[in-house]
Amino acid sequence: MTPTQPSAEHRTGLLFGFAAYGIWGLFPLYWPLLEPAGAAEILAHRMVWSLVVMAVVMLVLRRRSWIRPLLRQPKRLGLIALAATAISANWGLYIWSVNSGHVVEAALGYFINPLVSIAFGVLLLRERLRPAQWVAVATGAVAVAVLTVGYGQLPWIALCLAFSFALYGLLKKHIGLDGLESLTAETTIQFLPALGFLFFLASRGDSTFTTQGTGHALLLATAGAVTALPLVCFGGAAVRLPLSTIGLLQYLTPLSQFVLGVTVFREEMPPERWAGFSLVWLALSILTWDALRTARRTRVQLRGARAAAAERAALPATALPAAEPPAAETAGTTAAEAALEIGTAAGTLPPGSGKAAAGPVAATPEHPGAAAAGAHGPAGGAETRRTSG
Repeated sequence: MTPTQPSAEHRTGLLFGFAAYGIWGLFPLYWPLLEPAGAAEILAHRMVWSLVVMAVVMLVLRRRSWIRPLLRQPKRLGLIALAATAISANWGLYIWSVNSGHVVEAALGYFINPLVSIAFGVLLLRERLRPAQWVAVATGAVAVAVLTVGYGQLPWIALCLAFSFALYGLLKKHIGLDGLESLTAETTIQFLPALGFLFFLASRGDSTFTTQGTGHALLLATAGAVTALPLVCFGGAAVRLPLSTIGLLQYLTPLSQFVLGVTVFREEMPPERWAGFSLVWLALSILTWDALRTARRTRVQLRGARAAAAERAALPATALPAAEPPAAETAGTTAAEAALEIGTAAGTLPPGSGKAAAGPVAATPEHPGAAAAGAHGPAGGAETRRTSG
């Protein structure tokens, strides 16, 4: 490999990353184009056409070996069905919120998703948090209280989006499929109910697919490509960029949606909402700083462990002190966890996202997210209890 190849790969990865998160960030401009179709009809078309697109992608890539083993695992199929239900609710609410004038609150949902994922890790997986993570979660809770005052009610759209996507991530963490395979499996489960709903709308004369002209029908059909394209771009970025970069790029999506909500859709932002959003951004900044600091520290520890191992290997066998395998294993595991924490703490993927297997550390399957998923797993960088030996 020439010296210029790594930098070229990095630039290509950045292009893929900006394309993926840029497309996700521009979704608020796309859904209004599908009106007068309602959110339920748009969601059904997204499910149906996503499967069509993913089937073509899988055929082109010749990625079929995962199907038979999956069909022989009913527990995994059940988890995929639950994940498909969770992401269907997330997609549907997101489309409705955008087309109903709640773009800013929808963006808030994806901003606070990492905090909800961390809460899931503590409450459901019994993971332990570092002090900075506790501060971030507490700051996020205060932000929700401030926003409740600003909205005059709980920001239920944001909370439902955050919790449904965190649940999606929790399920995907245990499914263990890459992003493309996962989306294909989920849309396969969604396909028949969605198609049945579209036929039901047509039988009642409520379908817009055949009554609003060819252009409208084509726009509805592009929902599949719009769903699949950023995921493919994300896959191209994930294999070329470190998880720290992926994690930081994830902020582009809710930030773009927020800017569109304020500037294009002219949604109101009274001082209370600015204060609430500022607290959310502060919490995310604390999470990112803590994750980067932890990753840097554990990388130093890992390099020290490798250097010590190299010195031990260079010594004569009779001069070697007693080996300490558990310490080496712990160091390697910690480094892997720290690398994953960058992506998890820095944000979560928009709906339909998959696994980010990037960098030298093998990523655990998903999660919304992502070397874990579409969202890197619900822990959000918490430290899991572990016993050695």
